[in-house]
Parts: sequence; structure tokens; C-alpha cells
Amino acid sequence: MSMLQEFKTFAVKGNVIDMAVGIIIGAAFGKIVSSFVEDVIMPPLGMLIGGVNFSDLAVTLKEAAEGAAAVTVNYGKFIQTVFDFTIIAFAIFIAVKAINSMKKKEEAAAAPPPPPGPTAEEKLLTEIRDLLRTK
Repeated sequence: MSMLQEFKTFAVKGNVIDMAVGIIIGAAFGKIVSSFVEDVIMPPLGMLIGGVNFSDLAVTLKEAAEGAAAVTVNYGKFIQTVFDFTIIAFAIFIAVKAINSMKKKEEAAAAPPPPPGPTAEEKLLTEIRDLLRTK
């Protein structure tokens, strides 16, 4: 099978479309979580620790001079990003756990297939055995 045919088979199966939908939904979910952390979680947390706005936390390495911007390490934004990641990871963990739980329930609900019956040869041999016993 050529590379082009393999790609066509891959794309037609829907894997590419499923992946694209997942990426788009994931990006939107990331924006929601970022807003949640930035606008809902961090302000009260900053207030609890003394009115700190995490977005403003930074270390200045070089002051601004003559039209050049200051060089800073914005560790407050990094803290917000860590919170974002933690919340997203937890949400994904809960989703995967729920999906796995549903799969286990479906597997448990599905009855195991009945064992296969004896083959024609086994039936014939059983009849022969039974006839030999009667004699």
C-alpha cells in the first residue's frame, strides 16, 4: 500500500476529523480555564495573602531606559499558568475516570458468550461411547 493510499485511508476513517474537533474543543476549554483561574480564583487568593495581584509579580532584571522596555521575569504569570495546568489536568483526569467507569459498566453488563457446543465429531464419539457402554 502506497503512502498516499495509507493517508487516504487514515483521513477517510475520521481520525483526522476527530482529532481536529478534539483540538478545537481543547483550545476553547483552555481559554475557559485560563479565564476561570485569572478572573475567579486568583483575585480572592491574592486578597487572602495580602492584596497581591499575581499578574503583577515580577523581578526586574534591567530597568527601562531611553525607549527600551524593562527586562523582567514575570513569575506571577507563571504561577497562573501552573494553576491553569493543574485545573485542566484535574478536569481531564475526572473525564477519563468517568469514561473508564462507563466502559467497565458496559463490559460487566454484556453477558459472556455461551460456551460453544460440542462439534459434530464430539457428538458422534459421545454416541459411540454410549452405545459401547450399553453392550
